[in-house]
Amino acid sequence: MESVSPKELSRLLIVGQRGGTNVGECFERAATELGIDVRVLESGKAMDAPPWLRRFNWHLRGHRPTKLNSFSEAVHQECRHWWPDVLLTTGLAPVTRQALGRIRSLGVVGLNYLTDDPWNRSLHATWFMEALSQYDFVFSPRRANLVDLKAAGCRAVEYLAFAYDPSIHFVDPGPGGPEYDCDVLFIGGADRSRVPYCHALVKAGFRLSLYGNYWDRYIETRNSFRGYADLKVSRKASAAAKICLCLVRRANRDGHVMRTFEVPAMGGCMLTEDTSEHRELFGPDGEAVVYFQSIPEMVQRARWLLQNEAERRRLAATAHARITRQRNTYVHRLQAMLETVRFKLTTSFLRYPAD
Repeated sequence: MESVSPKELSRLLIVGQRGGTNVGECFERAATELGIDVRVLESGKAMDAPPWLRRFNWHLRGHRPTKLNSFSEAVHQECRHWWPDVLLTTGLAPVTRQALGRIRSLGVVGLNYLTDDPWNRSLHATWFMEALSQYDFVFSPRRANLVDLKAAGCRAVEYLAFAYDPSIHFVDPGPGGPEYDCDVLFIGGADRSRVPYCHALVKAGFRLSLYGNYWDRYIETRNSFRGYADLKVSRKASAAAKICLCLVRRANRDGHVMRTFEVPAMGGCMLTEDTSEHRELFGPDGEAVVYFQSIPEMVQRARWLLQNEAERRRLAATAHARITRQRNTYVHRLQAMLETVRFKLTTSFLRYPAD
């Protein structure tokens, strides 16, 4: 593979999802803001098929997108004809090892921003694990899997946290409405490990609002389910709730999540799982957020916050300032990735033959 001049990183092809808080579209807006010529191939198209066929391929064929091969070839052809300097894929991107090898032979630098842990049992896919080693760089927003990624043959692995997008994550000045009034808000999927936390809040008498997939499937949380939160609902609900609960995904080995950045950007007061990454972002307990390490401690800290309105306002303002006044947008994350690529190109890191 011939290396690209660092000055030529002006064309970016993204494979990811648009809509909502999908990072693919966030990176697309970031590239536009940076003056980079950008195109997006929406990865959801690889899943296009009748529902029964999608379920068959996902559950019985190792989480395989129905159109994995044809979509991969479409990415390859886009690289052949448009010739981007960098290909950035997000998450468990539907691009095969073979297609990535052909793309690398064109001189296109391949990056993956690994939004989920590929060792998560509910997501693990052999075809994706085989493709990982074909990327020039893998950027992971979790430190827990960096060693595993290197052991899996990834060429270069870097930690890069999630972020927020100022165009969609901001304090909504409009009235929230009574439908958003609650003691505790949680937005996110109903992972089985999360249900006991939310159930404990319900049993303790808190008015809990849950947005996201599958909460209505559990009898413990069904009455707190409020549906799906689009961007408008997320902003209004986060600002209106007295407390915003921040839970990581244990199956993902998370140290933080996307909501870690989105909640403070939207003005919420955070009750947050105590992790080293959260403390790195927000400082010690009580400075910008309140931490907990167990379900009883979560309930205790929630009761204390509910009784201290002035402290909730102070915490929300402090966390908002800490996140928004530092380099925590997707523009900053894209800059960091491209700066890493430029540095490695300058040091001839990428001058090796294609596999």
